[in-house]
Amino acid sequence: MAARRTTPSPSENRGTILGRIYGNLSELIGETPLLEFDRIRRTRALQSRIVAKIEYLNPAGSIKDRTAWAIVREAERNGKLKPGDLLVDVTSGNTGIGLAAVAASRGYRTKFYLRNVISQDKINILRQYGADVVLIDNHEFLVENALDVILERVRRENPGAFFTDQLGNPANPRIHFETTGPEIWRDTDGAVDILVGAVGTGGTISGAGRFLKGQKPGVTIVVAEPTADSLPSKDNPYAEGIEGVHKVTEVDEDHLPDNFDASVVDEVIAVTPAEARETARLIAREEGILAGASAGAVLFAALAVGARPENTGKMIVAVIPDSGERYLSPPRVAG
Repeated sequence: MAARRTTPSPSENRGTILGRIYGNLSELIGETPLLEFDRIRRTRALQSRIVAKIEYLNPAGSIKDRTAWAIVREAERNGKLKPGDLLVDVTSGNTGIGLAAVAASRGYRTKFYLRNVISQDKINILRQYGADVVLIDNHEFLVENALDVILERVRRENPGAFFTDQLGNPANPRIHFETTGPEIWRDTDGAVDILVGAVGTGGTISGAGRFLKGQKPGVTIVVAEPTADSLPSKDNPYAEGIEGVHKVTEVDEDHLPDNFDASVVDEVIAVTPAEARETARLIAREEGILAGASAGAVLFAALAVGARPENTGKMIVAVIPDSGERYLSPPRVAG
């Protein structure tokens, strides 16, 4: 594996670095390591290689640090931000945390609107960074054109704020095309055959997947998605889901993130919340990596693909988006 910092980070402010002292939090984003899950491979007698991209080693703890920095950097370049400005968005937590951290390090304020079922751990982290948090009843996300209605409220309540638009901001997939994909390609010496991830905002799988396919057209892109019965509905608005893992099949195109490029995806594997949780425990107990349920869903899909005879000898890279420390509190069901 290549050593850290052998290529520039997503930050372009390398001139501010003095020796091994970095000048801003943004310079610590990216260059996360790959870790081969050899014990899991051996205990399951897999003939493929399972390699994890450990994204919780970003400074604010998730892959969304890349997205956050890309959005802020682009806004700064375009003169859309000045010191003290307010950044707002609707978030499931990790992008908000990344934005809150980057904003704090660069002199901005943040305010986020979240479903009231988001883990209390994520809410506490957001507030620790100084972000204002507005909780929205999960029922409100289930009405017709819910996101449009909520976004209109966000803009109405925050005149003059910079709306980061994580779902539609092209800086999101671009940063994964520029950093996540190239890091995987470099650190595997081009040996990656299959990339497995989940869709939250759509940026990771679209950007990194597009880059890898550009380098090696035969690379297969696999997405883990929740089973239909785990999705919230009007009859069951607090259905147990997999936080940060969104369904992409049998979904109206209007309800998919604008940043999600479905043409990049070759296969989608459905995972139940129980399977995701159990696989997350497996990662902790067999590899020592404390990961969240979204990582569990991704690894469940990676193991399913890796068990196929046609994938003997292939390298499967699974994206571990964040740490399980954000999900240790009991699930929120209301309020």
